[in-house]
Amino acid sequence: MVFLVFSILSSAAIYVIFKFLDRFKIKTFNVIIINYITATILGILLTNSQADIFPIYMNTWFPYSIFIGIMFIIMFVVIAKSSQVVGIAVTTISNKMSVIIPIAVSIIIDPLDVLSNLKATGIILAVLAVFLSVYQKPARRQAGIKVEFDPRNIYLPIILFLGMGLVDSFVKYAQQYHVADDVLPIFTVILFAMAAITGLITKALRRTPFKELIEKKNLLWGIGLGICNYGSLYFLIKALNYKSRVGESLDGSIVFGINNLGVITLSVLIGLIVFKERFLKINWVGIILSLIAIYILSIT
Repeated sequence: MVFLVFSILSSAAIYVIFKFLDRFKIKTFNVIIINYITATILGILLTNSQADIFPIYMNTWFPYSIFIGIMFIIMFVVIAKSSQVVGIAVTTISNKMSVIIPIAVSIIIDPLDVLSNLKATGIILAVLAVFLSVYQKPARRQAGIKVEFDPRNIYLPIILFLGMGLVDSFVKYAQQYHVADDVLPIFTVILFAMAAITGLITKALRRTPFKELIEKKNLLWGIGLGICNYGSLYFLIKALNYKSRVGESLDGSIVFGINNLGVITLSVLIGLIVFKERFLKINWVGIILSLIAIYILSIT
């Protein structure tokens, strides 16, 4: 349970960091690049796998690692923008509810995964939760100042929902058909590395100075974000692999369910207390439905 707590705290910290980056007017993309470099280094240091994967490009999972790595950094940029513009709570819900897309893919590609009535109910509730939680009234202006969220930014959580669902689906497919258990830690490191390389190439194409990456503020926030990013995955895997003294372990569905419920709940509380985010009654309905949906999907 301790590992799950650390995973939840690490995941929630990611959204909080993005919010502070916007508040302090720090260029998010530079921090994201440092984040993935940090996560790659941590992955290399903490990976004990002895699997023979060299030459890397010869592995069947390598093309998937390129695509997923590119999508990682794209989605992280979307998470950053959505956290800053739409809010932490809505961004978190859109991210976590995207789990229904890989579940649907799993039902299609895995003959052992059956669509039960309960699972179908969870999927329907999850879709409703996303739309209800992101709904906002049109922005109004008072004395030339925008006082409410601009609904034109709704596309951010929707893109996040679809994009993260696509990423998780490719990860699911790669793990099921191409990535053995002993290769999984290295595969994860390669994903982070590909995201970092994509970021560096994008920065070069933009012709923005690389010296920005070593500015103190970018380094500190990037390293902090990278630790949280890798920690959220590392502690989740530790929770999945944990066995008690009597040899018992939690089911993966329960671990993922508790993790997602915890991240959503904590993110909503942080949004309310720290950043004074406001929710409509319909948003609260969406938040409650998201918690119910995660619970249903975790027990099916």
